[in-house]
Amino acid sequence: MKIEETKLAGVFLLEPRKFEDDRGYFFESFKKNILAEGGITCEFVQENQSVSKFGVIRGLHYQRKPHAQAKLVRMLKGKARDVIVDLRHDSPTYKQWISFDISDENLLQVFIPHGCAHGFCALSDDAVLMYKCDDYYAPETEGGIRYDDPGLNIDWGIAKDKAIVSPKDLELPLLKDAPQDF
Repeated sequence: MKIEETKLAGVFLLEPRKFEDDRGYFFESFKKNILAEGGITCEFVQENQSVSKFGVIRGLHYQRKPHAQAKLVRMLKGKARDVIVDLRHDSPTYKQWISFDISDENLLQVFIPHGCAHGFCALSDDAVLMYKCDDYYAPETEGGIRYDDPGLNIDWGIAKDKAIVSPKDLELPLLKDAPQDF
């Protein structure tokens, strides 16, 4: 597995080796020792799956201390634009964002450390996203920022009039007003 550092501190893009023949293909999607060699040493305790139709934007979500979560994200089916925003005040990339188009074809995975907000936009019908977390969901520590925060100007890969966003996510604050403790 190739593990590549990105422009955001602590965010990694992972590309597994794919073995393909006339029967189909095989790849190792998770191997703890390889991740550790690449600097990813967290212990995952929960795995979540999300199914979305084209244009659904979920996020930008995070959990605050003491239940901040690191995540390992990948697509099981379809394609999505995966977005990460650095919320760590002491980070050299604070308030910066990065995105990756991940799919069941390119097999890319994204590691997101504590202190980052995460969201994605489904770029295909039946987009199935799966992610591992290193802490359990704790609703009392959940936080988020609006997907369309003008201070971030995130490119979600679709026209704004095609975006499908939950009422809960539409009520999230802008980054400047969001509670953060990273």
